[in-house]
Amino acid sequence: MPCGPAIGGAAVGILQAMSPLAFWWLEPKTVYALGIAVIAAIYIGFSVADGRGHVIAIESIVAGSFVVVAAMGVSGSAWLLVLGLAGHGLKDLWQHRTHFVRNTRWWPPFCATVDFVVAGILAGSLLTGVSFHS
Repeated sequence: MPCGPAIGGAAVGILQAMSPLAFWWLEPKTVYALGIAVIAAIYIGFSVADGRGHVIAIESIVAGSFVVVAAMGVSGSAWLLVLGLAGHGLKDLWQHRTHFVRNTRWWPPFCATVDFVVAGILAGSLLTGVSFHS
């Protein structure tokens, strides 16, 4: 994994883990779920730029799946948010390896790092008893 995107991804991951502080009026689980939905939807934009219909369709279905997991995490266990982030990180690594969506170059390692950093921070928080309710 290239070092530059990973370093940037770690910094953004830390900021994203702190994002509920910027949206103090929302429950932290809601903020993290919104983050998962936005991250997943970015690949739809990449797939549209790629231009191949089957890539657009598959990336839309995958993004929709992550939105469903994120929505379940709002009213269910916060562990679903950890699962969604870690799962998206694995999807990023797969994308980096296969280049299924063309011209993403630096994005998959950057996004995978963001996903894994946030998932790790959330998992650590859950294991230490931090509440994800306002």
